[in-house]
Amino acid sequence: MNATPKGLRLHIGIFGRTNVGKSSLVNLLTGQEVSIVSEVPGTTTDVVEKAMEILPVGPVLFLDTAGVDDTTRLGKERIRKSLEMLKRCDVAILVVEPDKFTDFEERLIEKFKEKKIPFAFVVSKVDRQKPSKTFLERLGEEAAVAQISAKVDSREEALSKFRELLLKIVPSEFLQEPQLIGDLVPPGGIAVLVVPVDLEAPKGRLILPQVQTIRNVLDSDATAVVVKERELPFLLSILNRKPDVVVCDSQVVLKVSADVPPGVKFTTFSILFSRYKGDISEFARGLAAIKNLREGAKVLIAESCTHHPIEDDIGRVKIPRWIRQFTGLKNLEFYHHAGRSYPEDLSEYDVVVHCGACTLNRREMLSRIESAKRAGVPITNYGMTISLTQGVVEKVLEPFPSALRVFKNSVRRRKKNVNRRGCKILDI
Repeated sequence: MNATPKGLRLHIGIFGRTNVGKSSLVNLLTGQEVSIVSEVPGTTTDVVEKAMEILPVGPVLFLDTAGVDDTTRLGKERIRKSLEMLKRCDVAILVVEPDKFTDFEERLIEKFKEKKIPFAFVVSKVDRQKPSKTFLERLGEEAAVAQISAKVDSREEALSKFRELLLKIVPSEFLQEPQLIGDLVPPGGIAVLVVPVDLEAPKGRLILPQVQTIRNVLDSDATAVVVKERELPFLLSILNRKPDVVVCDSQVVLKVSADVPPGVKFTTFSILFSRYKGDISEFARGLAAIKNLREGAKVLIAESCTHHPIEDDIGRVKIPRWIRQFTGLKNLEFYHHAGRSYPEDLSEYDVVVHCGACTLNRREMLSRIESAKRAGVPITNYGMTISLTQGVVEKVLEPFPSALRVFKNSVRRRKKNVNRRGCKILDI
């Protein structure tokens, strides 16, 4: 299970003051010396990640953070990095010592609540001092509590306590796996996946969204048929029935759209992931902003991975070119951020176009969406943007009626607003 992509794991942030036992807890639960443990405050500097599996939750990723009261020379930077992890956390564990509760813990709890992150307490070092009843009651008023000693508890005992604690706060989608494509293809059905093999395709393998989609089709007791775009018409001609759904790479959406028979659901991998990892309706709402960009508008292209860009890179070359062609604007400004480098302030941009986020977990993608909403900046995704510029956006959104309605309503609202100002509107 350690091969499970990080983006599919439950991200568990371990927070607390320096020397409260955060790293000792992670080492005990994982059964490995993942983090250096020392009596010297501030031993953990950068965030330490460790993957494992905790049933029945499944694959998880521990994020062992630096102490939030670090007073060393680099303490301020370490604290900033620790708090940045809140963007990635699905749940948070606040490690505290018996009968010690300071302003640092209070501020962390405020942050958890502000970010709407489920959290719980682990009282550490209980072998040295038993926590008072009053202290435990105070914690219990805020969240679930477990007492775990890295010195006394065996790994099995610690895992049992931690599992029970985790099940009280874990988001439901990690216990009820969300659908990627399974609701679009019935058991016994056929899903045709159109996968180009071009310069951007990794040598000898498929990319993560394609692999995950194939697996979800199989998990749904359906059949996945994989084909390149040039062979799609031949495949459709030899099938003895229409497929239930056709999914393609966004870059070939125009050609594939022309080949998909009427009555067959059709979308792209990127749009599937806009629902799986983010908020498909919010992306559909943001898409309407591209239709009335003006000269000089700033467009942020955001990618979750840090692949080496090729000559005709989709994010740096193709999408900017297609948006310019679609809008007829020559002086648009495009900015790019890759990996976990994401601007704190998005207010300078007119729209954000985000990739499918296959390497991010859902909370991190939702955090990016919320950041855009707070700044009042529309956000959409690669697949929708490309489909809009190719004139097939309504067709690829048809499998998702609510998102399609949001898009159409947003276009109408923006058209009214722009018409009041006497500006030009682009029709699809």
